[in-house]
Amino acid sequence: MAEILVVRSKIKEAAKGMNVAGDFAEALSKEVEVLIKKAAERAKANGRSTVKPRDL
Repeated sequence: MAEILVVRSKIKEAAKGMNVAGDFAEALSKEVEVLIKKAAERAKANGRSTVKPRDL
């Protein structure tokens, strides 16, 4: 299993009163990882080594 990039307790807080499935954090983490990789590729394509909010 890959490293989880999100905090499970914060997910529950953000879900505000909803139940959160046990495997939700892992699925969300995978989506976050995809976003980070795409942002890093965009920064690199623009000649930067720093990922910025505008890369999202």
